[in-house]
Amino acid sequence: MSTLSDIPETMVSQSPTTVESALTDTRLRVVLLVQVNSGAEQRFLHAYDQLSRQVAAVPGHISDQLCQSIENPSQWLITSEWESAPPFLAWVDSPAHREMVKPFHGCVEDTRSLRFSILRETLTAGSAPVDVTTRGVDAALRVGDGLVRQALTFTVNPGSEDSVAKILADYASPEARVDQTTRLSRTSVFMSGNRVVRAVEVKGDLTAALRFVARQPEIKAVEEAINPYLEEDRNLDDPSSAREFFARASLPVVHHMTTGGPRPAQGVHRHALLYPVKAGCGPAVASLLARQDELAVNKEMTAEQSAKTLLSSTIFQRDDIVVRLVDLSVPLDRHPAMAAGVSGRRAAAVLGRLLDLGADGAVIDLSMDDGLRRFLADCDMTPITDRQAADH
Repeated sequence: MSTLSDIPETMVSQSPTTVESALTDTRLRVVLLVQVNSGAEQRFLHAYDQLSRQVAAVPGHISDQLCQSIENPSQWLITSEWESAPPFLAWVDSPAHREMVKPFHGCVEDTRSLRFSILRETLTAGSAPVDVTTRGVDAALRVGDGLVRQALTFTVNPGSEDSVAKILADYASPEARVDQTTRLSRTSVFMSGNRVVRAVEVKGDLTAALRFVARQPEIKAVEEAINPYLEEDRNLDDPSSAREFFARASLPVVHHMTTGGPRPAQGVHRHALLYPVKAGCGPAVASLLARQDELAVNKEMTAEQSAKTLLSSTIFQRDDIVVRLVDLSVPLDRHPAMAAGVSGRRAAAVLGRLLDLGADGAVIDLSMDDGLRRFLADCDMTPITDRQAADH
């Protein structure tokens, strides 16, 4: 309730590839740490009771608990369990969720949301504890690289694209160090038509980093400068308006993988691909692309190639917005199937059925290199800026 596989086992256990994914069938535990305003405890309890009744009917929700600290009565903990991450992510980014949590806005001073896959569970049967391994645990076991990734996406008024691109390209970078444990690592901004995608990588606490960035004068100036061009109005000085905007703009990571070994010192090509998803097919597209990336990297490793083509892939997805951020060691059209996220005719056919490929009356054939290159040219977003911390 808390707010804000098909991968071979040998690959997970033996390869140096970093894999982080929400696209698993393991159960999900969500933890929300809440600081309740003094005097607002009764309103908070009432809001929780109301929300718990509503969320009980959300598909994928299993249970939730409300706890109060025995040391600091102002600190509360909400935990919930879900069948897997995708139904939770679909709910937490929905308009229905935003309506459900509105009663909390005047009650809480601070929140922090954490999400965990459940890998082991111990149940007590009589006097003997029983170990229970959750379904899919072997496929879900992942290796992290210490970076937290998130993206925002929003649209600007048609005709204002050049002005917005200049604003987003010319701003001064904020200080990379947030605190002793958190640093800004990288920010990449792309545009396709009037859609903006801003992807960030943070070492440490993502929430702390985003709050730090929002307070920096350089970033405040950028946000104020693009306000007149946004299709949906916002007022970042109004907490309610800011919450609404960031909830709508959030584009969470559902899958990330990075190949092992040293990266090339130069010649790495970063691209953001915006997939033309058919209505209702966003989750299926994200799952297919994740599996294809894993299989492609595993195939390269099995072949013991000295140079890897796909260095990393991050899939962002909310509803039917799917963006795949890839780092390649070669130009985008050198290996079009791997760049597009398909390997073989079957995968190409499946992806083709999930996408709207009939733009301008011409259907693109993803099973052919020429069709893939045309598809990549259409999906490749325009890079606006890509900034890395000095020690990235």
